[in-house]
Amino acid sequence: MKLQLYFARKFLTILGGIFLVFGMFIVLLDMVEQMRRFDSAELSFGGALELSMLSAPETLYSMLPLVVMLATLALFLGLARTSELVVTRAAGRSAIRAMIAPAIAAALVGVLGVTVLNPIVAATKHAYERKAAEFSGDGRSVLSVSRDGLWLRQGGAEGQTVIRAQRANLDGTVLYGVTFTGFAPEGDSQTGAVRRAEAESATLIDGAWELTNAKLWPLGVDNPELRASYHDTLLLPSTLTLDQIRDSFGSPASVPIWELPGFIRNLDEAGFSARLHRVWFQMELALPLFLAAMVMIGSGFTMRHTRFGRTGLMVLFALLMGFSAFFIRSFAQILGQNGDLPIALAAWAPPAIAILMSLGLLLHLEDG
Repeated sequence: MKLQLYFARKFLTILGGIFLVFGMFIVLLDMVEQMRRFDSAELSFGGALELSMLSAPETLYSMLPLVVMLATLALFLGLARTSELVVTRAAGRSAIRAMIAPAIAAALVGVLGVTVLNPIVAATKHAYERKAAEFSGDGRSVLSVSRDGLWLRQGGAEGQTVIRAQRANLDGTVLYGVTFTGFAPEGDSQTGAVRRAEAESATLIDGAWELTNAKLWPLGVDNPELRASYHDTLLLPSTLTLDQIRDSFGSPASVPIWELPGFIRNLDEAGFSARLHRVWFQMELALPLFLAAMVMIGSGFTMRHTRFGRTGLMVLFALLMGFSAFFIRSFAQILGQNGDLPIALAAWAPPAIAILMSLGLLLHLEDG
């Protein structure tokens, strides 16, 4: 047990050092990108540093498998160089048993990343988007999904309009059970809500919403119901586009893992497809297993003693195998999002296959 704890502690120390170095480089590089992206007259050095610090967690989180792979290579190359693995084998310990502690440590890092780092990444991503919108002048998200239904916001020369719908089609271009509440533009003598419309459905066409079986109330008058009008078809101007509605969902990474099941239910109730978020949720749950697989892949090529030579070639093979596993995982995620693979298979098959293949390699090297 002491030997296993020694391997695990050494692995975590190396992992923390590499993670810190990567974080420093990412912040510095991202600062240059932020200063290039925004007007230097509006963005100070402190503002660029703040944006970089908010953007760095997402990048570091996505690079976690690579960091684990590099930490594994550094660990076992160091153990082989100091002949600690030779002593371990001489004491009757197999290479597989020496690999167990780092693999478990990597899995625990994955659990910590999913449960703690994932919500931090989601929070910093939201904060970054808000801060970047202040510098760029872009508007906030136009869409929100809640238990009360679907909410959108649009603006224009006629003022802001808040849209609420009970449900929608898959891409958000057709709303059902919809209500439009229009507000007076800034500087207008009339304030507050100025009009209200309800319709069975609303379809987004070029520059307008086409309402079906609609009822329109002019607000701000003595008796809105008396002046209400009925329309089989009614066109309301709109500044929204299909791309804006799609982009308003954001990436699944912007939703904390603890809130993701509820967000998926809300998407289903609103009529949207939540397959993208379901795949992301399963991929996050499988992350600890994938990090353990990266340790097993790295250890399979670097547990040889350095006197056997070809160390650089073995490191290259380990990196190629690690990148291949990462590519296959990303490719399976895309297939799962497109519906070409079942969600569970897309999320859990790549790490399971990587573990079985690396385990076969270790058994072959140990037993011949």
